[in-house]
Amino acid sequence: MREDLSYVVSRNTVISNAAVWLGVAVAVVVVAVPWLPYLGTSAFMRWAVEVMCYLLLAQMWNLLAGYGGLMSVGMQAFVGIGGYSVFILALHLGVNPFLSIPIAGVMAAVAAALTSPLVFRMRGGYFAIGTWVLAEVFRIAFSNVSLLGGGSGQSLTVMTRIDRATREIAIYLIAATTLIVASVAINLLLRSRFGLGLTALRDSEAAAESQGVDVRALKLQVYTLSSFGAGLVGAIYYTSILRISPFAAFDLNWVVAATFIVVIGGIGTVEGPIVGTAIFFALRWLLADYGTWYWLVMGAVAVLVVMFAPAGVWGYVRARWNIQLLPLQRRLVLQRSTRTGEASTAHVTDSSVSVPRQSRGL
Repeated sequence: MREDLSYVVSRNTVISNAAVWLGVAVAVVVVAVPWLPYLGTSAFMRWAVEVMCYLLLAQMWNLLAGYGGLMSVGMQAFVGIGGYSVFILALHLGVNPFLSIPIAGVMAAVAAALTSPLVFRMRGGYFAIGTWVLAEVFRIAFSNVSLLGGGSGQSLTVMTRIDRATREIAIYLIAATTLIVASVAINLLLRSRFGLGLTALRDSEAAAESQGVDVRALKLQVYTLSSFGAGLVGAIYYTSILRISPFAAFDLNWVVAATFIVVIGGIGTVEGPIVGTAIFFALRWLLADYGTWYWLVMGAVAVLVVMFAPAGVWGYVRARWNIQLLPLQRRLVLQRSTRTGEASTAHVTDSSVSVPRQSRGL
C-alpha cells in the first residue's frame, strides 16, 4: 500500500459556485421586476434605479482605488459629464435619449483620457486633491454655459414625448442591464492578466514596473474604464429624474457615498460594494427623519468600522470564516490517493492551499 499525491489548480469552491447560480437567479428577478406584482410600481423602480446607480459607482471606485490603488476624490466629474452629455445629445442634437446613455459613457471616458496626463503627474494625496480640483473646474465651467441653463440647470423636456410607464420601464431595464454587465465584466477583468497587473500596481508601482507591467498604460486603462462607468451612472440617473444642474451633477456627495460604501463593505473585494450598498441604503432609510444627523451618523459608522474592521464588513467575514463568494485567487488542491498494488484509487481527499497570484510576465 502506498500513498500518492497529486494536485490541481482551482479557483472556484462549492460556495462560490452556489453564489454564481444565486447571482444568476437574482439577475433574472431584477430584470423581471417591471412585470412582477407589488414590485413593478413606479416608486419601487425609481428607488431601484437609484440603488443600482450607487452600486455601479461604488464598483467603479473600488476598481480604481481598491484594486488600482488610485484614490480619487473627483469621480463626480465624470458623473456630471455623463449626465450633461445626455442632455446635450438629446436636447440640442436630437439624439434619442436612450441611445444617448452609452454615448455619454464614452464622452466621460474621453474626458478622462484627455485629463489623465495632468492628474497622473501627481501621486498619493496629491492625486486625490488633484482629481477633486478637476471636478470643481468642470462644475464651474458647466455653470457658465448659458445654453445648458447655467447654474440653475435644465430639464430633459424631450422625454415628455414618451409615455411615462414606457419611460420608467426602459430606464429601469437600462440600469439593470448596465449593472449586470458591469458586474460580470469587472469580475472577469480581475481574474485576467489585467487584474494581476492592477494588484501589482496597487501594492507597489515600482515593483510592478520591474516585473514587466506597463504601469502608465494600465493606469490609463483603469482610470478611463472607471470614468466610463461613472459617466453611465450620471447618464442613467439624470435621465431618470429628468433634470440636471451643475451643483447636483458635480456634487462631492457622489464620491463620498461611493467611498463610504466601499470602505464599509470591504475595499479591494468584489463583494464589498454589494454589502456596503445594502448597509448605506439601510442606514439612509433608518435615518431619513433625522435631517443633518444623517451624514454625522454615517461618518461615525465609518470611523467605527475602520477602527474595528479595517478591511470592511465583508473583509472581516472573509478573514474570520474564510468565506469567498467570488474568489479571485487560485488555489492548489492537493489530492491524496491510497493505492494497493495495481489497484485504482481507493480513497481521495482534498485539501486546499491558497496560492497568491503573481504579476510576473505581465
